[in-house]
Amino acid sequence: MDYPLLNVFWSIMWVFLWVMWFMLLFRIIGDIFRDDSLSGWGKAGWTILVVIVPFLGCFVYLIARGKGMGERELSRARRNEQEFQEYIRAAATATEGTTTDHASALGKLADLRNHGDITAEEYEKAKQKVLAG
Repeated sequence: MDYPLLNVFWSIMWVFLWVMWFMLLFRIIGDIFRDDSLSGWGKAGWTILVVIVPFLGCFVYLIARGKGMGERELSRARRNEQEFQEYIRAAATATEGTTTDHASALGKLADLRNHGDITAEEYEKAKQKVLAG
């Protein structure tokens, strides 16, 4: 083995920096295309700058619009969370209504059976109908 430990360290560091660079590049390009406030020409200009002159383009983008990247990501996350909560509420309300209807109908049937107004066979038939639909 003729590869010193320091060279292994430098190789790992360069690979790590290379991966970080691509993550930054993809993050910036994703932010460019997700930003609704940029016009089509603005998106095209930033994309050309980031692709043609990547180091300079990324650094200029981070300086000019870096603060907005976090704000846009935060608002997108809040919007997604709000939509998810609304979906959960709608699903729970839809399920709750049918469950409550079934439970109240079964409760009434049990009261009728307990008071002797219907027989056990009638109770079972009515219970099957409620549970079926």
